[in-house]
Amino acid sequence: MITDRPSPNHEARPAGTPVDMLVLHYTGMETAEAALARLCDPGAKVSAHYLIDEDGSIVRLVGEDRRAWHAGVASWCGHRDINARSIGIELVNPGHEFGYRPFPEAQTAALIDLARNIVNRHAIPARNVVGHSDVAPARKMDPGELFDWPRLAATGIGLWPDESDHCDRDPEAVRAMLAEVGYDVSDFSAAIRAFQRHFRPARVNGRIDWETARRLAGLVEMCRE
Repeated sequence: MITDRPSPNHEARPAGTPVDMLVLHYTGMETAEAALARLCDPGAKVSAHYLIDEDGSIVRLVGEDRRAWHAGVASWCGHRDINARSIGIELVNPGHEFGYRPFPEAQTAALIDLARNIVNRHAIPARNVVGHSDVAPARKMDPGELFDWPRLAATGIGLWPDESDHCDRDPEAVRAMLAEVGYDVSDFSAAIRAFQRHFRPARVNGRIDWETARRLAGLVEMCRE
């Protein structure tokens, strides 16, 4: 069941722009109530299409046909106006500032149901199911290294690559692979950390180790299929 709590923070999507991305966030605030208040505050100028509480309850804030204000300054596959082409989902979690913790089962299950429906209705490519940190690597860390991306991928939402035997640790090769996947590599170290946070969360340090290189090469292979 979805409850409506309309936010005033939205606008029309640009004509002709497809909805081809799903961006996942954590709220990064101490309570769900505080997050909802901010997402509905016209002075805050932020919003998302949906918020999912830790008990699995879902609040719809902005209609999917409208441009919500969730991604900010961001980039993916060369596109800069991520809000124009995406659906944004906020997951209630205090985040790294207020006591980051695992996402509960009820919340994750509700997200899977909602996200699968969104991805299917909009025909969103798996490579375009991303976290806020993927599209804003120098600014954001959410939904973070505790988020269960492999579980989502196993249900058909997003990608989770195997490690490839055909990889290269050369920085320029890694830069090219990150850009091919979709990352903005203008801050190279931040892009590596964002990739690690999503696809190699055991060690998020911005360094090109062999596991990072193999996992990235595996992701590139998946994107090319």
